[in-house]
This record gives sequence, structure tokens and C-alpha cells, in this order.
Amino acid sequence: MSRTRNAAVLLAAVALLALAGCSGGEKQTADNPGGAIIRTPAGDPSGLRGATLDRPYALPAKSLTDTAGNEFNLVTSTKKPVTLVFFGYTNCPDVCSTVMADVASALTKLDQPVRDQVQMLFITTDPARDTGPVIRKYLDRFDPSFVGLTGSLDSIKGIAKTVGVPVEGMKKLPSGGYEVGHGAQVLGFGATDKANVLWLSNAAIGDMAHDFGKLVEDNQ
Repeated sequence: MSRTRNAAVLLAAVALLALAGCSGGEKQTADNPGGAIIRTPAGDPSGLRGATLDRPYALPAKSLTDTAGNEFNLVTSTKKPVTLVFFGYTNCPDVCSTVMADVASALTKLDQPVRDQVQMLFITTDPARDTGPVIRKYLDRFDPSFVGLTGSLDSIKGIAKTVGVPVEGMKKLPSGGYEVGHGAQVLGFGATDKANVLWLSNAAIGDMAHDFGKLVEDNQ
């Protein structure tokens, strides 16, 4: 399969997966085309095990608010060579916590000097409920170094759209609450604030650890 064809398949699959993340919808399994597992071809020149993109996503120079109430610019406030970005929310019933735990576990597999070169950003898709203290308490369960960000829903949706992550509106539940559909991919940005790799929510922890380390090496 050519790299162009691979990119087209990847983007189509991500679109299919995008809103299953926190909606109790389809799971991603090898025998479920609607939740297709995407792998890069063997021998991919990038050496990455995640899903690679021919056209990188650029992180927009937009500002949100961190859990301490301070302004956080997605470009100028990200000081480390590698920035990981995930959109989710603290009341997500399943996938968000799994992804956060997997990222945290993958990072523990890196030597500390390498780990120190990676910054994880969690951007809430539910700013109405996810206040700074709520996000901070949630992220501390996984890794206190994770940065939590919030802002207006319109701003968050705009940022998510720029980096290819769909964010759906609120869906009411019979219980009276609601859930928020959103893409469940983690994006990996390098020192140029561009991402050419992402990991779907079923990515192996070992593959993520390998890729995080390689991104650090490639972005020194």
C-alpha cells in the first residue's frame, strides 16, 4: 500500500472511530471494520509504530486556561521537545481514563531524562463541568505532571478541528446526565509544533513508549 493510500485509509478510519470514544459505542477490534485498527506498514521509514500522517497537523497558537487559572498558549507555553495532546473529559465512562492510564504507563517505561522531555496536555471537551480543580484531581490519578486545559467550548472545538479531532455536542442520557462524543486519539507534536503521528485508543503501551522515546530522539 502506498503512503498516500495509507494516509487516506488512516483518515477515514479515524473519522469512523472519532465519536465512539466516550459514548459507549463500538469498540476497536481487529474484526470490526467500523472500529478498524490502523497500523503503519512494516518498514515505514519513520520508524514509528503509531499511525503516521503524510500531512502533519500544526498545533495552533491558541490560548486556553490551565488548572491553576493561568493562560496557557499551545505553542509558546509548550517548552519541551515533544508534546502529546488528548481531548477528553473527566466524566467520560471508559475510554478517556484508559487512554490516560496507558500514556502514563508508557511514559514510566522511559528513562527519566527522556521522560522529562515529554509534555502531556489534556484538553477538556466538557468545560461546563471540568473546572480547573476537577481536571487537576482527575489527572493526578495518572501523572501529576500532566497539564490540564479548559476554555470556551467553541475555542476547544476550533482547536480540535484544526488538529483533526472531532468533538460532538452533548448527548443526554436516560439518567439525566450527558456525555460528550470526541475523538480518542493521542497526537504527538515535535519541536516544530507539528504532528505526523497519532495513537488510537487501542494502541499498545509498548508501541507508545517506543514512539515517545523516538520522538524525543528526533526532536533534540
